Amino acid sequence: MQHSITIVIATRNKGKTSEIRDLLKDFPVNIKNLDDFGPIPEIEEDGDTFDENAYKKASFTARILGLPAIADDSGLLVEALGGAPGVHSARYAGENATDEQRRDKLLDEMKGKTDRMAAFECVISIAVPTGVALTYEARCEGLITTEPSGSNGFGYDPVFYYPPLKKTFAELTMEEKSAVSHRGKALREVQEECDKVLIWIRQNMPVQDKFVCKE
Repeated sequence: MQHSITIVIATRNKGKTSEIRDLLKDFPVNIKNLDDFGPIPEIEEDGDTFDENAYKKASFTARILGLPAIADDSGLLVEALGGAPGVHSARYAGENATDEQRRDKLLDEMKGKTDRMAAFECVISIAVPTGVALTYEARCEGLITTEPSGSNGFGYDPVFYYPPLKKTFAELTMEEKSAVSHRGKALREVQEECDKVLIWIRQNMPVQDKFVCKE
């Protein structure tokens, strides 16, 4: 029987943690998040791409804690805004802005624009303490609405319209959203390859030195 592998999610977000726990519940993994450990330094997400930020978070967490770590970075890319807000999605209206302020700024920037094409992108990085990592990425395409609609979800969900379901992300149930969203797709890729991921982790984790006690 395989021993369970502890994997740390580089987040304190309980929703994200329970989502990953649920997806990987049939595998021999013990999922923890940053709240399960003492204080660790904040990671500055200053990469130019989602890939860089996800890797930075996963690799830093793995090195600090000596355990395999998983991190994701995601955001909204709007064609008419040249791909903005992109990696700055969470800080689009300033450091301490609310979701509502970020949405308002986006809708303001989109006033009068006929091209409403946009996409959510997500990159998931799984890293070990030596620094090597696996990367999974996914994308979901939609349109920016002219006003918010729906009360579910978070972030830009109320202004992201998903044509196949004729609803914004904020009008979908959590199950509907995770079936089509960028994060849901990327996490399912991890789930589908979890056996391979666990083998890769076992092969790449540093071997602990064994000390022999001599009488």
